[in-house]
Amino acid sequence: MFTIGGCAQVKYRVVGKPRVEVFTKRLELSSKAENDIIDITEEVQRAVSESRLSHGLAAVFVPGSTGAVTTMEYEPGLVKDLSSALDRVAPKVVTYEHQKRWHDDNGRSHVKASLVGPSLSVPFVDGRLTLGTWQQIVFVELDIRPREREIVVQVVGAA
Repeated sequence: MFTIGGCAQVKYRVVGKPRVEVFTKRLELSSKAENDIIDITEEVQRAVSESRLSHGLAAVFVPGSTGAVTTMEYEPGLVKDLSSALDRVAPKVVTYEHQKRWHDDNGRSHVKASLVGPSLSVPFVDGRLTLGTWQQIVFVELDIRPREREIVVQVVGAA
């Protein structure tokens, strides 16, 4: 082990070609509608554990253009703060070109989802996600209606 800038780093010696494996799991969840924030950390960790890989990356992706994933400290105050911040960034009272074209009243949902993003990559070491103490992985529903969602977790790494 060695240190750079106060950060401990582990040095690995690779003998031959490491075998990289891929494991994919689909999570299903039901959302309540706009600004519903759901902690999915345990499910993502379960996917990493089920993969039986020890080191690599867990990619979390939500198909669709009105859902997002990110990390946060999942506690009631910050959940409200994030929802309020997203409403200030893309408020209901603004006219969106998307709504003019499609008349579905969710133009703001698309804007918010584009800003937060549909995917996240989290490294894992020794089969455990390398999240901070107060950091959780969350799905953020941004559509104006309740939805049945699928989250794709793809685990890539070595055993």
